[in-house]
Amino acid sequence: MFQRTVSTALSAVMVLLSLGSAGCIGITRGPNIGPLAIPVPISPYFQDRKEDQFWEHERYERVPIMGPITAGGPAIALDPPSDDEVVRALEHARPTEGGLPFLHEIQRNNVRIVKEKIADYVDPPRFVPLIGPAQLHHAHYKCTIYFTEKTRVGWPVPHTLTDEDAVEVIYIDHNHFHMVGNVDPGVGTPY
Repeated sequence: MFQRTVSTALSAVMVLLSLGSAGCIGITRGPNIGPLAIPVPISPYFQDRKEDQFWEHERYERVPIMGPITAGGPAIALDPPSDDEVVRALEHARPTEGGLPFLHEIQRNNVRIVKEKIADYVDPPRFVPLIGPAQLHHAHYKCTIYFTEKTRVGWPVPHTLTDEDAVEVIYIDHNHFHMVGNVDPGVGTPY
């Protein structure tokens, strides 16, 4: 009986020691954050969504501040929307991502994009907080997207729907500021 109790106690000590040496879990030297140290798996969908949000914020959601419009110079917008920007705007309007594989999937093939400038004008100068005197330059584009849309439905009756002549129209605004007056107020003027 005594030998069984000793072997049980020795086994319990061995288990505690092995838990203490198992890396992130258990008793360790130094800082210990407990159950927060156990990694939690996250779906790649959420990571991809965060990366897309950052990409759009960095590329398309900011309003740049340009130098002043020169006298006699062109006051036209020089940057039509990129194909990436048009496809991302279409994805916001009619999403294809997030379908269920083998149950409901949507594909867009043979994509052709036609971009038309429908308006290009500059507002009169006004004071904008954090910028100063500036003019807002508007450029409005109509983007027509022609594509073939294939929808695959896998349940309850598997079938494929193909729309050969799918057309979507997306309107994209490219606005930016032009500074007015002395761009560098520090030159020749005391503080």
